[in-house]
Formats: sequence, structure tokens, C-alpha cells
Amino acid sequence: MNTTWLKLLWLLLINFSFSLISCGQSENKHSLEGTTVRVNIGFDSTQINVFFEEYPKLKRYRDDLWSFYSSRDFSYAWFQDGRLVEQAGNLTNRILNLKDDGVYKQLSYAGKLDSLTHEEYLEPTTNIKLELLLTAEYFVFSSLVWEGMETIVSKSNNWFLPRKKIAYGLYLDSLLRSPVYELSAKEPVYRQYELLKSYLRKYRDLDALVNWEQIGGDSKDIAFTDAGLVTSQVKTRLLQLEDYRGKLQDTLFDAEFSLALVRFQQRHGLDPSGKINKETLGELNVPIRTRIQQILVNMERSRWLPVTSEGDYIAVNIPEFKMHVYHADSLLWSCNAVVGQTVHPTTLFYGEINQVVFSPYWNIPEGIVAKEILPGVKRDPKYLSRHNMEITGQRNGLPVVRQKPGPSNSLGLVKFLFPNSYSIYLHDTPSKSLFNETYRAFSHGCVRIEQPAKLAAFLLRDNPKWSKSLIRSAMHSGKERYVPITKKVPVFIAYLTAFIDRENRLNFRKDIYNLDSRLAAMIISGDASY
Repeated sequence: MNTTWLKLLWLLLINFSFSLISCGQSENKHSLEGTTVRVNIGFDSTQINVFFEEYPKLKRYRDDLWSFYSSRDFSYAWFQDGRLVEQAGNLTNRILNLKDDGVYKQLSYAGKLDSLTHEEYLEPTTNIKLELLLTAEYFVFSSLVWEGMETIVSKSNNWFLPRKKIAYGLYLDSLLRSPVYELSAKEPVYRQYELLKSYLRKYRDLDALVNWEQIGGDSKDIAFTDAGLVTSQVKTRLLQLEDYRGKLQDTLFDAEFSLALVRFQQRHGLDPSGKINKETLGELNVPIRTRIQQILVNMERSRWLPVTSEGDYIAVNIPEFKMHVYHADSLLWSCNAVVGQTVHPTTLFYGEINQVVFSPYWNIPEGIVAKEILPGVKRDPKYLSRHNMEITGQRNGLPVVRQKPGPSNSLGLVKFLFPNSYSIYLHDTPSKSLFNETYRAFSHGCVRIEQPAKLAAFLLRDNPKWSKSLIRSAMHSGKERYVPITKKVPVFIAYLTAFIDRENRLNFRKDIYNLDSRLAAMIISGDASY
């Protein structure tokens, strides 16, 4: 028997022995001419039950593991040619540094996972233990980092948008086939999440390096012409926040400094006056750790949103007082919006616009009839006629009141319906001046939009009958007209107090409904249900 045949026989014996040790099926593909050797080794499925006896805190993921491995005939996922794949180290590192992803919860067995992945030589029994531990911890990680807190938690935080649904087992297959450098680009999470995460690192570094002192002492307002210490302090703060790129040596209030103030004011939803004033100082003095909490809170909310949306959709961000119109995740245009007052907050939910209503009646809600209309009628018998209103019946002991179409109608000249149980819709308004305010929480809950004719044209653009001139005519006709939309358009009414804009700038907005602090406490405590 020649040497070549002996070598081949030796390879076959090694391969056969390895499959016996693994207690399962194996599929082995070898090429002896320098081509990559790929070995797909299987294991005994009963090892999954053994694993959960040793790691009982992971039992909630039993079905996930069974589904994942049964789909791949119980072959190893994290080992190739007897060695751990690079993605295993990547996952372990992410698990050991969950705070980098804005998660403060501690994973059970994270230390055990770390020690196993660093063992230089793995016995077959350790091998299967590490394989299953990696997969189980992957499902824990995906739940914490990509899916977020349970639906009951998001609803308790007034978030009624439907949560995304991801097949994380299928996604794991995709990750294991991808180069490590592609992993973050492929993560199944709304794009704002990764952008906010990059700023989380920056702000934590800033917190470690900078003593965040109050600017301006006890003064409530600083005039534009003031210079000296306050100007110097503001310049330093704006430099730290990357809004100012000039010199710190002088206290001159020059054009470059004014532009830096404008950038800061734009990022915080303030009047971009380029002047130091009370509102600007207030935002400059917000502690850096408060900003970090805002970032954490909105990273969590980003986990709750769909990863992507196909086709057209509309997003209203309540704290921003803005409506944004998208096509396939590309922003087409935006406009100002007026949202619900703090005592009449706009509900955070999802709907689908199915009708445009021109020259609408306003069917006044019972609460407004009881609290505003009836007292108005008592004060002024002509209240209804003065406001172009009429009574059409009785319900629940109250008159049914509606306001007739016309320029004074509270809904303006057009409204956009998306069926929901909250009686909320988008609409025009006769009070155009409110769109010039920086704070725009003035409505009873519905969302008033600055450019209703443009939105109507956008929604009806596939209907050649509805030209811009016909839309304007219908809006001013004084006769109510319902126009169905050919294809329903999704509407997301969301609440983000920190977000990244088109210029890749970090924006902050005031927490007008006081929803941030409770969620921040849940995140940082690590006690929330996942």
C-alpha cells in the first residue's frame, strides 16, 4: 500500500472518529487541492434538554433553540472545522458590554459564556455546551437590544404603536453567513437606534472629561450685547457640543459665534435667533447625564419601531411638533404641526389614512360640548350662530353639536381620516399663526398640519382627476366631500425627544408629556420586563 493511500485512510479514520464523538449526523466535504475544507457537524438533539437542566434561567428560550436547530438538522452553528467562528467572539463582546447598547440589564451566565469562549482547547462536552449557550444568549441579546421591553411595558408608557415582529432564528442564520464587519449594518432595528448609539458613546466620553457647570449664575436672561464671562462660558460649552469651531481666547460676540448659537438652537427646537437668551441658556445648562438619559430612552423607543417601511408613510413626532412624509424610508418633505395639549395629549399609535375629506363638518366631541360649548351658550345665547355651529340631536343627555364647513371651521378646509378608537386625525386649521410658535401643543388631541393642501395632493397624486386646482376648489366649496384613497397610507404618531436629523446632528426636544423620566428609571434600574 503506497503512502498516498495511507494518508487518505488516516484522514477517513479521523473523520469517522470525530463524528462518533459528536453523537450525531455529520456531513463532510473535503478537497485536497488547497480548497477550503467545510465540515458541517451534527449533535444529539437530547443535548438541548441536558443544557436547560444546567442553565434553567434560559428555559424561556427552549422553543427558540428547538426551532433553530431543527431547521438545520441539529448541526453546529458557531463552530466551523472544530473552531469557533469569529461571530461568536463578536456576540460575546456585545453581551459583556450591554451598556454600550443602552441596556443596563445583566445577563445570566454571561461570565460563563466569556470563560468558555476563551478556553484554548474545548472537549466535545464543553463544545456542545458552548454552542447551545451562545445560541441561547443570542436570543436573550436580540430580545434586549433589538426588540426591547415587553409590549406591556411600552403600553404602560403610553406607546400604542404595534411592535415589530422579527424571526430572530432566521436572522441568526443570516448573521452567521455574514462577515463580522457587516453585522451592525444588518441589525434589525430602526435606523435611529444606531445613530443614537454613536452619540451615546460621545456623551459618555464628554461626561467623563468635562465638569458640566451652570452658565450665567442666577441670571434669568442674558442680553445679546452682554459679553465677558458668560460669552466665554457659552463658547466653551458650544465647542464641547461641536456647535462652535472658533477660538476660545476672546469674548467677542462675532458672526461665527452667532452661527454656532443658531446651530445649537435649531438642534433644540428653539427660535434660531443667534442670541444668548433665557431659553438657550436653559438648554445649555441641562446636565450632560440628563442628555444621556434622553438618548437611552429614545434608543429604547427606536427598538419598538418597525425596522423599515415600504412605500409611502407619514410620521408625526409629537415633541418635535413636526409631520414628516416618507417614501421607502426616504424623507420627501416635512412641515410644522400642532399637537395635543398636556391636558389633552395626542395618543401615540399607528393608523392608515383611507380618506381625504374636503370642506368637513366638525362633529364636536361630548367632552368639548360639556366643558366649552354649553358654558359658552350660557354666556352668549348667540354662541352657536357666531361659531357657525348647529345642534343635530341629543346623546347621553347632551346636545349633539357640529360646526358647519367654512373658513372658520376648527378643522379648517380638509381633514385626513385613519380609523382608530381615539378619534384622532390630521387636519387643517384656521389658526395659522400657531405654526409660527416654537412650542405648538395647543390642540385637543388631533394633529393640525401646516401644509394640508400639499398633503392632499400627495395622497391623491395617483388619481389624475385630482389636480391641485381641483383640490383647492374642493377645499373652498363649503360642501363636505369624502374622497377615498386608492392605497392606504400608514401614519405613525410617535414620541422621540432625542433623534438624529438629515444633517446627522443630534437633536433634543422637551418632554412635553413627561414620559421620559419613568422610562429612564426603568432602563437604568435594569428591572423592566424584557
